[in-house]
Amino acid sequence: MRRSKIIIAVAIIAAVSLILVGLALSGAFSPKETRMVLTTTTSTQNSGLLDYILPTYESKYDIRVDVVAVGSGQALDIAKKCNADVVLSHAPSLETPFVHDRYGLFRWQVMYNQFAIVGPSSDPAGVASATNASSAFRKIADNSSTFLSRADNSGTNVKELAIWASTGLDPDTFGAWYKKVGKGMEETLQMATELQAYTLTDEATYFAIMPTVSVVELFRNDTLLFNQYSVIPVNPDKCPNADIRHAALFAEWLVSPATLDLIASYQRNGHQLFYPNAIPP
Repeated sequence: MRRSKIIIAVAIIAAVSLILVGLALSGAFSPKETRMVLTTTTSTQNSGLLDYILPTYESKYDIRVDVVAVGSGQALDIAKKCNADVVLSHAPSLETPFVHDRYGLFRWQVMYNQFAIVGPSSDPAGVASATNASSAFRKIADNSSTFLSRADNSGTNVKELAIWASTGLDPDTFGAWYKKVGKGMEETLQMATELQAYTLTDEATYFAIMPTVSVVELFRNDTLLFNQYSVIPVNPDKCPNADIRHAALFAEWLVSPATLDLIASYQRNGHQLFYPNAIPP
């Protein structure tokens, strides 16, 4: 009887040992990986900028950044629902009330580039001869040339609607030539190529995929086309689960001289995509 009990005990110990080894190999006893959620505009992702700079941050602070790339409006909405730790977006008119309503702890500018009007090289509306962005849009409307609107509350869509407002024209009254596509920037540019249509784009996405599309830059260099990117940590008073420590570290790292130099060095297809203009705290 005693011998059988010993055999059973040994078997149990062996089984438990195997389970423990399995758990150890699976990482169950390893320290939980620290993760931070960054919601951001599609342009910082599609341009490849985040893939270029984030490994430096992750390595320095031993953290994994989970990127959710959507339109700026959606990025801010996700943060409002407490499903993000920090936001990097380019829609000042949406960011200001976000911070004012205390969903954002603060808002620091990081970098900028331009929006540009692109379209078919034949340029049937004569956009290239426009004197400013407003007149370029009016030329498109006057010619009823096909125009693609992202219609997704992204920073680009917000800017597009601001330009239409400056013309005194109302997109809700436009005919079939004005198409609301509800797509991201890369997909919209691909559609513009297929339909030989005009659209408004951020230059980072356009330069990043330029070899794959046939639409060309027709108008840029207008103050109305200025495109500011800012970083906003989510306020833990509104979202107690927000990782304010790493979000604040990320914001400070993003506007540090070393990171700004890294951003300035990033190019695609011979073009610098972003221009730092942060004022480090």
